Amino acid sequence: MTPAARRLAVGWLQDGFGVSQRRSCEVLGAVRSTIPYRSRRADDAALRAQLIALAAQRRRFGYRRLTVLLRRGGTLVNHKKVYRLYREEQLTVRRRRRKKLAAGARIVLASPTGPNQRWSMDFMADSLATGRTFRILNIVDDYSREAIATEVDTSLPGLRVVRVLERIAQSRRLPAMIVCDNGPEFTGRALDSWAYARGVQLHFIRPGKPIENAFAESFNGRMRDECLNESWFVDLGEARTKIGSWRIDYNEARPHSALGNRTPIEYAQGALPS
Repeated sequence: MTPAARRLAVGWLQDGFGVSQRRSCEVLGAVRSTIPYRSRRADDAALRAQLIALAAQRRRFGYRRLTVLLRRGGTLVNHKKVYRLYREEQLTVRRRRRKKLAAGARIVLASPTGPNQRWSMDFMADSLATGRTFRILNIVDDYSREAIATEVDTSLPGLRVVRVLERIAQSRRLPAMIVCDNGPEFTGRALDSWAYARGVQLHFIRPGKPIENAFAESFNGRMRDECLNESWFVDLGEARTKIGSWRIDYNEARPHSALGNRTPIEYAQGALPS
């Protein structure tokens, strides 16, 4: 029994049977000096309400990221207190576990030292309320983890991938290397010709080794967990709007633990020369 439960039991014996506090403690094995104790803990109602509201907005965030958001909002709080309230309110996120596969030998690339040195690309798929499937082309900066593009459509062939990359090239420098898998959109003639003309190296991971495209796979997991699984898309336009809004939030508001709880935009700006 917890000390609080023992205090309640002692009081029940005193009221129900008219025995003394000393006798009640002897019967229950309670320490008498703990019976009159009253908690001096400050009222956490405001912090608790704020935590519940944030957890409702960010249903897939754990207590560590919620702590970062609370501090951003001006609330000075210890992460241990947030964890206690998080557990008391049963806000714990149930982890969606994937089946573990046997690990193979990896091809390790040198880590980028700045933005726009190396990007990663990958596709995802989801479905509309009508059951029609659509695809998402995700392009991620391996240094800052910034989501450069999340192109949504029912069909994304190689020529469309080239158009997306050309659109990006109008506003930012292209990388020296792009990591991708062996899908037909990436191995086709359209992307190969574009990469040669632009001086971009295409690094293809080994078939069946998605871990070698780890940055894109990690981003895909976050998008699946925090956006796709949490949304209902009536049509393609709504899918583009919601996914685009989530991408902006991911880049500009969501704290990233691997970046010191900074956002990708904050991390990239800190890395750029002044």
